Amino acid sequence: MSTLQNKIDFSLIITANAANPNGDPLDGNRPRISFDGYGEISDVCIKRKIRNRLQDMGEKIFVQSDDRCDDGCDSLRSRAEKSEALKAVTNGKNTDREKYAKTACEEWIDVRSFGQVFAFKNDPVSVGVRGPVSICQAVSASPVDIVSMQITKSVNSEGGKEGKASDTMGMKHRVEFGLYVIHGSINCQLAEKTGFSDEDAEKIKQALMTLFENDSSSARPEGSMEVCRLYWWKHDCKTPKNSSAKVRRSLHINLKDGVKKPTSFYDYDITLDELEGVTPEIIDLM
Repeated sequence: MSTLQNKIDFSLIITANAANPNGDPLDGNRPRISFDGYGEISDVCIKRKIRNRLQDMGEKIFVQSDDRCDDGCDSLRSRAEKSEALKAVTNGKNTDREKYAKTACEEWIDVRSFGQVFAFKNDPVSVGVRGPVSICQAVSASPVDIVSMQITKSVNSEGGKEGKASDTMGMKHRVEFGLYVIHGSINCQLAEKTGFSDEDAEKIKQALMTLFENDSSSARPEGSMEVCRLYWWKHDCKTPKNSSAKVRRSLHINLKDGVKKPTSFYDYDITLDELEGVTPEIIDLM
């Protein structure tokens, strides 16, 4: 596989309908919002979903969720120590960091995509990998309304109590409707260092297009999160004259005239400025 030869920028439009896209543990797991009321989804949450989709596609993943573990390892350290390829290049204080990083990138697609820090307690050396795929946190196009609901369990968690105990009570939060935009890019110079290829870029693309497959939960019921449209800019060189910031500014998302409270993707006008030297592939998934 040849390493990536063309810089890539992408923008993914998604919607949340009566769902909690990304709960904030510091705010009672309410959906994340900015100070001015716009919905947010962290880049860490988005990368987790991409990793899960890549894993579903049969790829080897280093940073696995506990509930999706497919190799019997209970920590990142145990996964690194279990790798025969890494064992072969590990030599205590004399470990060649560059060779170690290259081996890790060959072993796991998420390492060569997003990067990873291999630093474990009492290990004599630590190795850092910078990945070419960068993801911004998603932000909603309009302020979102958060609805909170009191819920109860039908049975106490512990026995020996008469009637309903306090632990049967809880809260559930959701966004009524939100249209979010995820921006990202893939850097060719960093791709050369990790061995990230055109084939890997296509796998990231497929993961984005199916981001919410096998992702349902009580907070995100099946069908409540939807991928609507993907814009995929593949530039004609490694360092194009159109920066990622300029590419992102070329995408405009505005409420249609007369719409005060959006309830669907179709309540927005989405337009795109033409950029010299690059035309995006537009994949409509509605």
